[in-house]
Formats: sequence, C-alpha cells, structure tokens
Amino acid sequence: MADQNDSALLFAIRSCSQCRDLPLGPRPILQWQRDAQILIAGQAPGRLTHDKGVPFDDPSGDRLRDWLGVDRATFYDPGVFAIVPMAFCYPGKGKSGDLPPPPVCAQLWRNQLLEPMRSLKLTIIVGQYAAAWHHRDDKGTLTGLVCRWEKSFPGTVVLPHPSPRNRMWLSRNPWFEADLVPHLRARVAGILAAMRPSFQDPL
Repeated sequence: MADQNDSALLFAIRSCSQCRDLPLGPRPILQWQRDAQILIAGQAPGRLTHDKGVPFDDPSGDRLRDWLGVDRATFYDPGVFAIVPMAFCYPGKGKSGDLPPPPVCAQLWRNQLLEPMRSLKLTIIVGQYAAAWHHRDDKGTLTGLVCRWEKSFPGTVVLPHPSPRNRMWLSRNPWFEADLVPHLRARVAGILAAMRPSFQDPL
C-alpha cells in the first residue's frame, strides 16, 4: 500500500500546475523515496535544472557532490538521497539571482513527503530559504546557522548554497571547507558504508 500511495503522491506532485504564472511554466523536479537515508533540503531548481529535468545537474550540483564526497551515481540513487527543495519549479530570475521559492509549494507538499521518511540518518539543509523553514525557531543568519553546525550534527547540517555566486562567501569563510566539509564527507561515507551490501553486485 505504501508503494502505491508513494507513487500516487509523486504523480500528483509532478503533475502539479498550481503556479501557472511561472516564467517558464510548471515543471516540478524532485527525487524521493520514503526509505532514503539522506535528505537534501534545497531551495528551488535553477534554469539549467529546469531545462534538464534533473535536480542539481549543474555547477551547483558539482560543488555539492564534492562537499559530500560522492559520485553522480550515488547522488542520483533515490534509495540513498532524497532531493526535496522548498519549491519544485524554477521560480524565475530576480535582480541578484533566482527569485525565492514560492511558499505555496511547501504548503502543499512538504509535510506529505517528509513525514513518512522514517529511515533518515542525515538532513542537509541548503541555503537560506530551506534553513528558514527547517529552523523556524532560530531567527539568526544563514552564516550563523552554518557556524553552529556542531549543535545539530550528525543528524542535521546547514550549508550555504553551492552556487558559483557564493564564491565570496566561501573565500570569507575558509573554515567551512577546512573544518565542516571533512566532517560532512565522513558522515556521508559512514552512512554509505552501513548501506554497502545494497550497493554490491550479487556473487
């Protein structure tokens, strides 16, 4: 029954046309299975992602996979990684980057996707809009949440957005890649090691 319900939920999301006024029209993009062990809670697809229909198939995704220490095959295995952004469609371009994710998407779908995920070992929160939703009781800055990563680790971690636009943030905060990223890679590697039998070919 769960498989049928999950398939129906994904079909409903991918068929959603609630936001008909989007500049490129609705094209919901996500990756999800209820038994995934790592959740990537992102913001919204970018233009390249919209065009390809694959989450994080762009320079931001390349950097994120590097931070996680995983290859594309592992990243795009829905039994390992669920990729559930705050909005599933490209919101359009603003003055200094993409527009914020429309809140209606999370209101409609987010709890339906997250509540059944009982196997999660790690939630990776990417960017300010996802951080604001997942840390509603913390009104601090994104940088502050990233700095305090040890308080919620190893179950949850907040990351800056891996967009090339964030080069200045990374250059001003070298501790992120020197300290946090190695711990993140080790945590991801540990989860994968525990799952390793499912990745091996049968003898």
